[in-house]
Amino acid sequence: MKVEQLFTGCLAEMAYYIESDGEAAIIDPLRETEPYIRMAEADNAKIKYIFLTHFHADFVSGQYDLAQKTGATIVFGPNAVAEYDLYVGKDGEEFPLGGAKITLLHTPGHTMESSSYLITNEKGNSPYICTGDALFIGDVGRPDLAVKSGSITEADLAGYLFDSLRNKIMTLPDDIIVYPNHGAGSACGKNMSSETFDTLGNQKKTNYALRADMTKEEFIDEVTTGLKLPPQYFPNNVRMNKSVNISIDEVLHKGTTPIDPATFKEMSEQKDILVVDTRSKEAYAEEGTVPGAWYIGVDGNFAPWVGALIRDINQKIIFIADDELRVNEVVTRFSRVGYDNTLGYLNGGLRDWVAYGFALDKIGSLSAAKFAAKFAEGSIEKPLDVRKESEYLSEHVKDVKNFPLDFIHSNFAEIDPKKEYFLHCESGYRSLIAASIFKANGVENVNDVRGGIIDLKEAKVPLTEYICPTTLL
Repeated sequence: MKVEQLFTGCLAEMAYYIESDGEAAIIDPLRETEPYIRMAEADNAKIKYIFLTHFHADFVSGQYDLAQKTGATIVFGPNAVAEYDLYVGKDGEEFPLGGAKITLLHTPGHTMESSSYLITNEKGNSPYICTGDALFIGDVGRPDLAVKSGSITEADLAGYLFDSLRNKIMTLPDDIIVYPNHGAGSACGKNMSSETFDTLGNQKKTNYALRADMTKEEFIDEVTTGLKLPPQYFPNNVRMNKSVNISIDEVLHKGTTPIDPATFKEMSEQKDILVVDTRSKEAYAEEGTVPGAWYIGVDGNFAPWVGALIRDINQKIIFIADDELRVNEVVTRFSRVGYDNTLGYLNGGLRDWVAYGFALDKIGSLSAAKFAAKFAEGSIEKPLDVRKESEYLSEHVKDVKNFPLDFIHSNFAEIDPKKEYFLHCESGYRSLIAASIFKANGVENVNDVRGGIIDLKEAKVPLTEYICPTTLL
């Protein structure tokens, strides 16, 4: 038996490929289908099942397209309803796979259809369990995403999750390997570990939610306290995961259309089209960009920031890439969170844009050392820290206010376009995104502090370790 964990850093997501005696199964596949098909072909195997741990909120999963291409059966746990054909499994139901088997364990709590999959090898041993978003490494799934008004509350879901963990998962042997669906960086939990797997026994010792003497009431309080609003695209992705969507092949065909600079300029000036610059931080900061473009670099946490910041999931998008070799990757990453309306990319990049004589927008940029000197002189009027509130509260530059990128649209009325702003984050990625949105919304004098709080510490800028929460400017 072969079991492979397939980690996608941009989403902090883990899918799984299981193969035994010429039959394969995929658990929680991403939108793109070719990687799974190629893996099965390399093993001379046929994909028999596509298992889903639940209807995902943070990415669009690829079960429908993959089933259409392979003839595999889509399997969900109890309570699952979708527009496409699926098999609704029962708690404890076994699915033979070659000489191995996969057993569905209904583990509601994160969602009501949420299920885990126990993997048993040809010798009858069960070394792995794929827990989806029921159990993470160091955390558990948040119980607020499937709340239904007048029907079920987050406290209800947390209670179901407590029972699922205690009665279905924690009763398994301590040496079983826990394979979750997400890791650190995902918004599906509060405090996930950067580790992508662990033994159940170690999780019982280190995971706060698995404490042996914890009461259900304590558990409900723990997992529901401190939850922030989920990213705005989550409900859209759940809806898409229950629907038949445009095929990934069609999305890629349309989105990878080359657009000459003259046409790109005309399109960029249309109010219903958004330009996204996906290049490296260095290229964006040093070379400038197409006027009005937002920066969301494909080398960072691209897909989650696309989902958090682009409010209309049907938004028409044209984009700038580092080079043509990355165009397919960019469109794929847009599609992973349901942004299927990419219309094409700037053919020839900024080189050809400039050759056509078209203007560029450019944000200001300064080193942490220069910021520190100007800050000490009192010559910086509007410094802002765009990290999350929790990061800001743990440590921040003294007298610098918090303006989280997550809520930039709802708080933008506080920004005075006539003032000059200096933005920083942890390392420089989020501050560039924020600066680009400032610029696109009429703030002419906006500057990025290169290297963020990491370099600011080295520059000996005075820090404050804790203050009361504030977003005042």
